[in-house]
Amino acid sequence: MENIILNSGQLIGAEDLRAAVKKSIDQYQARPRRVLLIPPDFTRSKSYAGIITQIYYEELSGCEVDIMPALGTHAPMTEREIRQFFGDIPLNRFFVHDWRRDVVKLGEISAQTVRELSEGKMDESIDVEVNQRLVSGVYDAIFSIGQVVPHEVAGMANYSKNIFVGCGGTSMINKTHWLGAVYGMERTMGKWDTPVRRVLNMAQEYLKDLPLTFVLTVIASHGEKTDLQGLFIGSGQDVFVQAAQLSRKINIIHVKKPLDQVVVYLDGDEFKTTWLGNKGIYRTRMALADGGKLVVLAPGVKRFGEDMQIDALIRKYGYRGTDFVLKQCAGNEDLAGNRSAAAHLIHGSSEGRFSISYAAPQMTREEIEGVGFHYMGWDEAMALYNPKELKDGFNSTPAGEVFYISNPALGLWEYSC
Repeated sequence: MENIILNSGQLIGAEDLRAAVKKSIDQYQARPRRVLLIPPDFTRSKSYAGIITQIYYEELSGCEVDIMPALGTHAPMTEREIRQFFGDIPLNRFFVHDWRRDVVKLGEISAQTVRELSEGKMDESIDVEVNQRLVSGVYDAIFSIGQVVPHEVAGMANYSKNIFVGCGGTSMINKTHWLGAVYGMERTMGKWDTPVRRVLNMAQEYLKDLPLTFVLTVIASHGEKTDLQGLFIGSGQDVFVQAAQLSRKINIIHVKKPLDQVVVYLDGDEFKTTWLGNKGIYRTRMALADGGKLVVLAPGVKRFGEDMQIDALIRKYGYRGTDFVLKQCAGNEDLAGNRSAAAHLIHGSSEGRFSISYAAPQMTREEIEGVGFHYMGWDEAMALYNPKELKDGFNSTPAGEVFYISNPALGLWEYSC
């Protein structure tokens, strides 16, 4: 298949977007009869993937189209989220990925390979697992749709990650998250060639005979407004690398000095757990000064994990840094057996470098402080950092100068000498 690239670094219009989608369908020798679309879930609501999914559904009129959001470990989408993200596509076209039960094993990445990639920090094999729907043989075309943006586990989100994490199983999700954590988040974020990415791309070889096409977006953020500035459609890794190169230019924000005080806002519809909301930590920690302060404004956060098993683990162990998590994994089977949760606990800590305060009106002081964060009351937070009065970047507030970020999921902030 010929790659379809729209990479002007400027706004891509609706007509050009539809034309690119139509061309990607027309490249199949025969019009597909049954198609699987794999978009992200509502946690990627700014990715343009919802609009693109709607266009594919419309352009595939007359075909049987199934849609399976790449949930990973996230909670299934609600009807309201489906409607808000995907428009009026019939609900019976949507299927839920169950990462614990709906997968088949295709092979494995050897322990030796993992040991070499991790520089000796991890020494075990990783099962290559994927949702059974992908390999059922019933689809003439599969389109994996999603945003390329800096990511704390893989370095850059999407491409093979959308398949093997978004539609993967327990071993792949747990162990790739752990591999990323022990290798080092700061060594990973914003890079397209990382140990986790290499594992995912090796896994991709097991699907080389599938009629699988990747539809990758790169989004620019202008405060609350977002623009589609890159579209990369193809079946090979080259489209991902090109998308990642553009994302590095657009989505990595370099600050001139370490930031003493950062305030991030988590949209209440998009972020309902710290599992998702801790992007406010992941994406800013490389910009924060030692001894600095991070405040997370989280009106929609009401629990920690996306499912109750992981929620219980976060409540039990908390966000207390790498050394603590490694020690607890060595002595507790519940955490050792859920290493995506353990990795998340590492990622969600400042490692003692800066303080983290959560202002989450749907959670109690006891809950917030119980996992190692500082508690900030909502009224106090609004008096100091009212998001309606802040702009992205530096602001003067009653608490002094703060650097404000309206959506931490859309970028990576870093200071480098």
